[in-house]
Amino acid sequence: MSDYRYEKFTAGAYDLDNFEGPVPGDKAPDVRVTTIDGVERDLLAFDGRFLVLELGSITCPLFQSRRGGMAALFKANPDVDFAVLYVREAHPGALIAQHQSFANKQAMAAKLQTEDHEGRPILIDDMNGTAHKAFGGYPNSVFIINGNGCIVYHSDWNNPGATAKALGRLKAGKQAGGQGMFLPAKPPVAFSTLKRAGGTALRDFLFDLPSLIWKNIIKRNMRVLLGKKARVGPDHLC
Repeated sequence: MSDYRYEKFTAGAYDLDNFEGPVPGDKAPDVRVTTIDGVERDLLAFDGRFLVLELGSITCPLFQSRRGGMAALFKANPDVDFAVLYVREAHPGALIAQHQSFANKQAMAAKLQTEDHEGRPILIDDMNGTAHKAFGGYPNSVFIINGNGCIVYHSDWNNPGATAKALGRLKAGKQAGGQGMFLPAKPPVAFSTLKRAGGTALRDFLFDLPSLIWKNIIKRNMRVLLGKKARVGPDHLC
């Protein structure tokens, strides 16, 4: 198995101090992805003025914690395209292991739709994580992309309230503003998600929890509070 598709979660699988994905003003990567039905398409093949793209997987407690807020945002904005980019399993375990084949990855994405009732379109990344890496490689980032294929908002960690505010500002012709603050996963959701993954998934997460708190809740949120906000308009050309 490649290093990308790790069998056991460790915080070291992510560079939590340096997000290397695209930022507002950049051209969004147009990567080939696959739908739940097995149809290949370009990621940027959308018709609306904006695409709200969230990265996630069925074993990611953060993604699972955000789904209620994102479902409400999806329902409230029928004029905007939404999609989930299904990436590697964030916390693989004995019951939901890291993907061994594309068919296995596709099955997990389908389970997210049928068992977890995810209503947004799900686009599946390839086994090497081509799209995931192109968008920075974090497990639960969010991007708003305009019709010119340009990123007009991003947050390396999704915060649905901040994403909703950014989308509202963009639709009103204003700049989206800065990233949302990192919010930890809701404890009941985190526990159930990791237990569902099975095996040592919960133990592996708890082992690195102090490091995750320091790097995300403290260091990362301080960077957001003190950093400059990107000044990119909704119709930006890149």
